[in-house]
Amino acid sequence: MNFVNSMKLSFISKSTNESFARSAVAAFLLPLDPTVAEIADVKTAVSEAVTNAIVHAYPDTFGTVYIEARLTDSGRAIIKIRDKGVGIADIEQAMEPLYTTSTDERAGLGFAVMQSFMDKVTVRSAVGKGTTVTLEKNIIRAAYGSR
Repeated sequence: MNFVNSMKLSFISKSTNESFARSAVAAFLLPLDPTVAEIADVKTAVSEAVTNAIVHAYPDTFGTVYIEARLTDSGRAIIKIRDKGVGIADIEQAMEPLYTTSTDERAGLGFAVMQSFMDKVTVRSAVGKGTTVTLEKNIIRAAYGSR
């Protein structure tokens, strides 16, 4: 697998930046010629991952959310959303549908939504150090750069 393009961005963990993040990632994927459905899938998954970082990683303060996206020559998009927040003590439990640590009206479906729209979702976390969510999606058209 050869990486043919990459980008990095970071922003303050304000909820107003969630739409910026999903739009930036969607625009970055355009050279892969994704379908409208593929773009919608990625935007939804990125929204969920970024919202998790904003709401859960920095519950009482603002921090930084980092995104790194890479495209492969075979048409695979790999997107990492990372924070340096409180971390997740039990990743398996956190990924269970309806589980939430939030005290507001959150549904606890973020990871389930990410998994339903992406080909692969990986979560790494350390308490007190932060969390990295890696989203992977194969875009089904011709390989990058073949047009």
